[in-house]
Amino acid sequence: MRKLAVLFPGQGSQYVGMGRWLHDNYASARVVFAEAGDTLGYDMAALVFEGAEEQLAKTEFTQPALLTASYAAFAVYMEEIGVPPAYAAGHSLGEFSALAASGALSLRDALRLVQTRGRLMQEAAAEGVGAMCAAIGASPEQADEACRAAAAATGLQVVVSNYNSADQLVLSGYRQAVEHASGLLADQGTRTTFLRVSAPFHSPLMQPAAERFREELAACSFGSFKWPVLSNVTGEPYRQPQDALELLTTQLTAPVRWLDAMRYLESSGVSLTAEIGAKTVLTHLMPACAGSIRAFPFDSMDQLERLRRELAAEIADEKGKRAVRNVVTKCLTAAVSTRNRNWDNAEYERGVLEPYREIAAMQEQLDSLGEGAQPTEAQMRRALALLKRILDTKLVPEQEQLRRLRDIVSDTRTEALFPDYWNPGA
Repeated sequence: MRKLAVLFPGQGSQYVGMGRWLHDNYASARVVFAEAGDTLGYDMAALVFEGAEEQLAKTEFTQPALLTASYAAFAVYMEEIGVPPAYAAGHSLGEFSALAASGALSLRDALRLVQTRGRLMQEAAAEGVGAMCAAIGASPEQADEACRAAAAATGLQVVVSNYNSADQLVLSGYRQAVEHASGLLADQGTRTTFLRVSAPFHSPLMQPAAERFREELAACSFGSFKWPVLSNVTGEPYRQPQDALELLTTQLTAPVRWLDAMRYLESSGVSLTAEIGAKTVLTHLMPACAGSIRAFPFDSMDQLERLRRELAAEIADEKGKRAVRNVVTKCLTAAVSTRNRNWDNAEYERGVLEPYREIAAMQEQLDSLGEGAQPTEAQMRRALALLKRILDTKLVPEQEQLRRLRDIVSDTRTEALFPDYWNPGA
């Protein structure tokens, strides 16, 4: 089967109303927006769907809003498409979305981190001091030379902050130096466009933010990856979860090596990508990054249907695999295979046998619908709740309960639907 990677957009892709189609049509997306609001203390849906563009453009709001929209889109992707990616990658901020989708970082921790990240980045450089400028058509060597010349002429720092594709670079640093470097490149025929950003990201001016952000990262717990996630700093996958502290700290001051990351995917046999979240920036970059990869956006119902048609064979294959590992079946198996430590017959009848019979009845109903029939979200949620009741009654130790429930959700790839079971207490 073909290899697919999921890509998550970064700052600049936000727009008022992003993700509304997800929120209006899918309970799993509404859960994500509600959890974001609970975590951050404000109504995320109201901010994203009805807020002022000026507020959404503020970095401390932009970053958690984009992560929320991306994570909600991924929840719907897994619900409607369900093909697990071979890799995940996110552009700058999008790396946090990729980490959360992979299970390496809980949604709550990811939201708190990017809110703090946005605030620290904004505070690191006063408004108007820095700037960022896209350079279309310049080579890395030309851009590097222009940055050196501008720094020498102005005494201020400017660097290449993004290697976005074979023909798109971004300069970042002090405004005067960026303007000087962009002028030098324009004289050589390069097309330059100043970006509407509130700070010079991925430049040495972000060093104060990086130092403070490192402390925030150190307080977080990073778990195992369900699939490899590519780093913006290296353009290659994380080797282990512990790498996150160093890589996400360095990411604030180091250039985004998106071109290297996309070429890594291409060399690893990836032939399709889905851009999970707002707009189509990464989809449009793909031809100039990795020409053999077909890129699909995922920011509307029409785009979802297009991706569904493209992945019809992969979806059918995944459904066949999931038929033997659906949540109801797994809960039924766990209910009978878990050791009992409670010998009170009355409690056992109420807390084990009665819920077991209800799960068994659900399974019989699914069996009657034919091979490959899948439970509804309500049935899955009920089966998990019944299994929890059985485990409680059997006096199964809490850690064993958490492991069994997490394994069921992980094996059935329903983490986005049931985050409380995937990351309990997060």
